[in-house]
Formats: sequence, C-alpha cells, structure tokens
Amino acid sequence: MTAGLKLAAATRRSALKEAVVLMKAAGLDTPVLDARLIVQHALGISWDTLYLKEDQALTNDERTRLEGELARRAAYEPVSRIVGRRHFWTLDLAVSPDTLDPRGDTETLIEAVVTAIPDRGRALRVLDLGTGTGAILLALLAEYPTATGLGVDLSDGAIATARINADGHGLSGRASFARGNWAEGLSGVFDLIVSNPPYIVQSDLVGLSPEVREHDPMLALDGGGDGLDAYRALMPAIPALLTEDGMLVVEVGAGQADDVCRLAAYSGLEQIARRADLGGIERALSFKRAGAL
Repeated sequence: MTAGLKLAAATRRSALKEAVVLMKAAGLDTPVLDARLIVQHALGISWDTLYLKEDQALTNDERTRLEGELARRAAYEPVSRIVGRRHFWTLDLAVSPDTLDPRGDTETLIEAVVTAIPDRGRALRVLDLGTGTGAILLALLAEYPTATGLGVDLSDGAIATARINADGHGLSGRASFARGNWAEGLSGVFDLIVSNPPYIVQSDLVGLSPEVREHDPMLALDGGGDGLDAYRALMPAIPALLTEDGMLVVEVGAGQADDVCRLAAYSGLEQIARRADLGGIERALSFKRAGAL
C-alpha cells in the first residue's frame, strides 16, 4: 500500500468503512480505531457529526486529505504523528518530530507519584529531565494545582513543543522549560524529580517496530550499549538536587529495574518503591536520598 492509495467511497460514512478495510489489510493492530481517528482528523469533524447527522458526500479536498493520511498510516506512521496529537493521562498533547510519542506505560510514573504524595495541595517544585512534549511535568502540574515545575531537554524542538502544550493547558504560568543536558548546570532543590530517559539497548534499536524506529527521535530512544547510559549520567547529580524529603521517580525498560537501583545506590539514593505497568513490567522506580526521613 503506497501513497497512491485511492478511495472508492462516495460519502463520509462509506469512507470510514473502506478505511477500516484498508487498515486491516495493512496488518495494523487497531485498524478500527486508527481508521476512525484518521477520518475524523482528515475531514475535520467529530464522531457525533459523522454518525448523528445526515451522511454527506466527500468533497474532492476531503478525499485527497483522507487518502494521504490513510496511506501514511498504512506505511506505519503512527496515528499521533499524522494527527499531531496524543492523549496522555488527562491531557491532549501536541507531538512533533523532535519528541518521543508519549505512551501509556509512562503514565505509571504519574500513578507512582500520586500514590506516594496523596496531598494534592502540596506546593511541589518539580523537575522533569528529558521533558520531551512536557507530558510528565504537565500531567503532574494538572494533578497538583499549586505545584510549579521546570522541564529540561537537549532538543530545542522538544522545548518548543512542551511550551505549546503548557500554553494549551493553561499551565505556562507554573511551568518553565530550558535547554540542557540532563542536570548539568542546574541549581536549587526540588521536591520531586521525574524522568523518562532513553533506555533502549543500542543493538535492539533495529528490531523496534517501524512506528517507533522510523518516527521517534533516536535521541529519546538510544540508551547506549546496555541501555543504561542515561541513568549513569543522571544518578550522581540527583542527591544534591533533592530536598531532604524529596523523591526521584524514573521510568525503566523491561528487566532494567535491578541495574538502575544499583546505579542509584552508588549515587547515594535509596529505593522507596517499584511500580509495574499494565503489562506487569516494573516500569517506575522511586528513590529518596539515602538516610532521608
């Protein structure tokens, strides 16, 4: 299936039915959902408009847009990249070529934080290292309405996207963003530090699905020879940036929890908790300064 994809459908609803058939033929995991989201985006209409109002003929412009977007999805470009949006936690976020596509597994970090800090009135100061779209930081600021935060990323494009997302959710007054290499040059202390660093073993990158390998930035994926390079860079700087009762929460890949805990211990951090994602993989690790109350 190529960019030359052509639709036979004459109306919007028949176009949706044909789109589902085409997405199934492409071997996609969620063909019905993908078709629905792309049809809504390409036609610029809501689900209610499509199914609760009278069916309408496809215009030439609608047909062209829809054919183009369906062809992109059939070539394994993620739906979020096509529509430019991704839902994360309670937020609808812009994504860009400079950012990792936020995934449901990363919501495990938010769950770990809200479980450990049930008081939503706490005026937390939050640091998000490798912020990308700002997903983790902004989700936490939405949960803690008096919290403030700083998101750091090496990519200028990611910082620009994170600022767009903060503005879009009315959080720009509490969220700031800066270009930086992990914690280098940072001063002050934070009540909460969070990070979803790159942790894919370098030799495994070629085996990733095309949705990930061809569309997520390598900067956000490549964890080095053993997948732990980012943790080696992060952990030594963390104790000096945490308040006395502060907490670090990081995402890790499958099978990496023990190794990351050892790196944390070498840097003067003590494990508080491990939290598994919906697939049962230990995904979020929480730490405090060793000896802290």
